[in-house]
Amino acid sequence: MPRKPGDKLPDDPKDLEGLTKTAILLLTLDPQIGGDLLKIMEPERVEEITRELAGLGRVPEHLRAAVVEEFYSLSMATQYASEGGLEYAKILLQRSLDGKTAERVLAQIQTQVQKTPFAFLQKAESENLLTFIQDEHPQTIALILCHLPHHKSAEILSGLALQKQIEVIKRVANMEQTNPEVIKEVERGLESRLSSMLMQSMEKAGGVPTVAEILNLADRSTEKSVMEGLEADDPDLVEQIRRLMFVFEDIKMVDDKGIQQILKEVDNDELGLALKTASEELKNKIFKNMSERAATLIKEDMQFMGPVRVSDVEAAQQRVVDIVRRLEDAGEIIIAGRGGGAEEMVT
Repeated sequence: MPRKPGDKLPDDPKDLEGLTKTAILLLTLDPQIGGDLLKIMEPERVEEITRELAGLGRVPEHLRAAVVEEFYSLSMATQYASEGGLEYAKILLQRSLDGKTAERVLAQIQTQVQKTPFAFLQKAESENLLTFIQDEHPQTIALILCHLPHHKSAEILSGLALQKQIEVIKRVANMEQTNPEVIKEVERGLESRLSSMLMQSMEKAGGVPTVAEILNLADRSTEKSVMEGLEADDPDLVEQIRRLMFVFEDIKMVDDKGIQQILKEVDNDELGLALKTASEELKNKIFKNMSERAATLIKEDMQFMGPVRVSDVEAAQQRVVDIVRRLEDAGEIIIAGRGGGAEEMVT
């Protein structure tokens, strides 16, 4: 039975639905990565995930950890499946034979097919791998470098501090045949650490702010299709998301031509009130795109305006934001960094 928005999440990770797991994983990832993932999904699926994410609420640490660990395990299994090898053979045997038979057959082939030590590090980019292992003991780094392609080992070695380079090279030069159990123990420790690194992040909560942040970084067509899909079911949710996706201070991302277009639509009194709490950067951008006389009048109005309620300022700012979004939807202005990119522009 699908989970209703706001429902308490189950305590046991096994009780999570696939859609909820996807939303939790998206929540755990960087918003930019989350936005990139949304781009490659079917619009209907994106709508489902977005709705689930918006109603997610606070996610307990143990649930996030379980979801990330499951994702990591599935990723590793997929890698083995694409590469073949002992682990893939093990999965096939366990699925096709009873337990005892699978163990016996596996034992027979284990001596013939051995997994390459540190296989889970083989395809990692050298820069990422360096970040992952640079704080390890020189003996551990030496052991890893001996089992990586020489070009990758050289790239990692060059990224280490000079003293550590010397310590690692000394150990590589003096390294003899290593006990397979020692290698397996080091592998297990590193794999566990890698899994933990994927799970480490500040505790986050789902909800409308997270959806807004992700959609802000998605391309315009993805954002539009998601918002239109949600509009029919929950227009209030769409309005909440929309108001968080672009805030008044973001007007500084509009080019000068766009600023001038916006100023044609905004009353000077409204603009002066809206600029009351704006940054100097935004004020300067606004003022440089109007006549010197108009800028002087607005500055004087702001100076003699006296104390005003924050709620009044925020209301004025929101009315300006609504104008900006209307002009953007009409294609009359362009906001830098709003997903998409140069491929959407022609000259």
